[in-house]
Amino acid sequence: MQIDRRSLISLASAAAATPALAQTSDPTEIVKLWPRRPPGAPPVLPVTKITDRIATTGWQDRYATDIGEPLMTVFRPARPNGAAALIAPGGGYIRVVIDKEGFEVARRLAEAGVTCFVLRYRLPKEGWVDASDAPLQDAQRAIRLIRAQSFRRVLALGCSAGGHVAASLATGFARPVYAPIDAADGQSARPDLSALLYPVIDMARPFAHVGSRAALLGPSPTPEAEAKYSPHRQVTAETPPTFLVHAADDTSVPVENALNYLAALRTAKVRAEAHIFEEGGHGFGIRLAQGRPAAAWPDLLVSWLGRRGFLWRAVADAPGVTPA
Repeated sequence: MQIDRRSLISLASAAAATPALAQTSDPTEIVKLWPRRPPGAPPVLPVTKITDRIATTGWQDRYATDIGEPLMTVFRPARPNGAAALIAPGGGYIRVVIDKEGFEVARRLAEAGVTCFVLRYRLPKEGWVDASDAPLQDAQRAIRLIRAQSFRRVLALGCSAGGHVAASLATGFARPVYAPIDAADGQSARPDLSALLYPVIDMARPFAHVGSRAALLGPSPTPEAEAKYSPHRQVTAETPPTFLVHAADDTSVPVENALNYLAALRTAKVRAEAHIFEEGGHGFGIRLAQGRPAAAWPDLLVSWLGRRGFLWRAVADAPGVTPA
C-alpha cells in the first residue's frame, strides 16, 4: 500500500497529538512518603539515580534506582472528578520505570479527570531491613497520604512488578508492615479498585518471574515465603474489584499470573474484568501497544471505571473542585 506525502503528514500529526504520549514537561508537585527516614533504613541512605534509555529506545524512557527517598509525582487533571489513582510502574524490583508505565499512564487517566500519583517505591535489594516488605510499606503509606488529602475513591494500578506491588496492596492493605508515624496512618490503605497490567503475581515456579522473585525474596525462598508473597494466595472477599490486562504471548511474565489471580478473585466472589490479548508481549504500557489489539486497554479501563461509579464528580470528594 502506498501512502502519499499528505497522508503521511496527517498520520504523523495525529500520532504527535495523541495526548497520552505527548512530550510535555514533568509535573513539579512531589509528595515525599516519609517525613524522616523510611522504615528499616540502612545507616547511609541510597541516593536516587535516574537513567534515560532514550539512546536505545528513541524516546524518553527513564528509570530510577538507588531509591532512598520514595515519593509520588502528582498529575492534576484540568477537570478533576474527585477520584485518585496510585500508579506503581514496573521494573522487576531492580528499578522503577518512570515514563512508559508511570507518567504516560498518569497522563491518560488525568484526561478522564483522575488525579494521579505515580509511586517511586523502594527496591528490596538496596539495604532495607525488611527488604521484602519495603515496597508494600511505601504503597500502604502512599494510599494513606492520598486519602488524607480527602480523596475517597482511590484506584491502585500497577504494571509488571508494579502489578505485584498493587496486588500486594489489594490483598495486604491491613498487614501491619510498619509502625504508624502520624495522623495519616489512621487512614485505610485499602484501594477501592485495582488495575493490574501484565502483573507479576506468583512467586513459585513454574509461573514466577525469575528476576522479580530473586530481587524480592532472594535466590532460594522457602515455600512459606513464596506463598506469603504470592497475592493470588492472599485474596479474600475484602480484596477490591479488579481489572486485569495481559498478553497471551508474554514470555517474561506468563499469562497464568493474571489467570490465577482472576481465579482467586472468582473463588472469593470479588468482581473482576479481564482482557487477555493474543499479542502484546510484555511491558507494552501505552506506547508499545500502539498498532496492536492491546492498545485498547486504556479505553477499556476508563469504561470499567465509569461503570464502577469511579468517575462521577463530587465537590465533597475534592475540596475546591467545581463539578461539571
